[in-house]
Amino acid sequence: MLIPEYLSPLVDLVGKVVPKSLRIKLQENLVRTGIYVRAVEIITLLLLLCISFGLFGILIALVFGIDILISFLVAFSFPLITFFVYLFIMMDRRIDAIEQGTPDFLRQIASLLRAGVGLETALEDVSRQGKGPLYDELRRAVIEIKIGRTFDDALLSMGRRLKSETLDRTFRMIIEGKRAGGSLADVIEAVAEDTRAVLALKRERKANVMMSVMFLVVAAIIAAPFALGMIMVYSKFIESLGKANPILETAKIAAGGYIIIHSIIAGLLIGIVMYGSARKGIKYAIPLAVLAFGIFYVIDKFGFVIVGSMAP
Repeated sequence: MLIPEYLSPLVDLVGKVVPKSLRIKLQENLVRTGIYVRAVEIITLLLLLCISFGLFGILIALVFGIDILISFLVAFSFPLITFFVYLFIMMDRRIDAIEQGTPDFLRQIASLLRAGVGLETALEDVSRQGKGPLYDELRRAVIEIKIGRTFDDALLSMGRRLKSETLDRTFRMIIEGKRAGGSLADVIEAVAEDTRAVLALKRERKANVMMSVMFLVVAAIIAAPFALGMIMVYSKFIESLGKANPILETAKIAAGGYIIIHSIIAGLLIGIVMYGSARKGIKYAIPLAVLAFGIFYVIDKFGFVIVGSMAP
């Protein structure tokens, strides 16, 4: 168990309070990532971490004279944001590792078919020999077939479970080749080569767009927060000379909102540039927004002190 036994009542309480649909969704993502832990335990641990970090944030605010509410919210949300970013990253890495290993797996299947082994037997043999996330998923598919699920459904569910268009397309081509008859080994060999070419194109596309991605990252977490933060510092400096600025607080709120929106849009654009999907950019948008606002807040809060100390 992830949670100690003496916290079992808290885990049970969380399980009753959190909606079942949310727990099922999180459990699916955990399995897809290769984390085989109950979702309710993860939720309980996150809740405890968020409360602990939130209290620590209040302590930091009292010591350094920072706004208590902002400090609490940032600290409270930090474990939550970190976990989901980690979950997205590990999920992508696992799916990428599975896709990269698919051509070799298909070639092994084709070799066994040419040796006279049946398709289902070949799948079971290959799943036993290999190690890694791909072979874990294959072993799960083999178990599903043994308990009564059809071969076609077991393979297709693997692609749906991982949400991989490459795997889904690969398995559909194999199933169609099996139904059409003929030399299935030749079909699988051709699918392996086609999959290898598709993965090579994806890698090339990622390499070609890295400059655009770096530009978006720099604009989101360095250029905009630093520029607007220094404007706030300059405004405070002018105000300290006796020239009051009645819209300074409103301008600070507007600048913070702009930075958050700008960072979220930059994250979504990164998803479109790298994957062709804005949804996949969410995993970049949230961290960028948090980092950008944090940099802006630090510059706004402590920049004036630094500039004032440097003034003659």
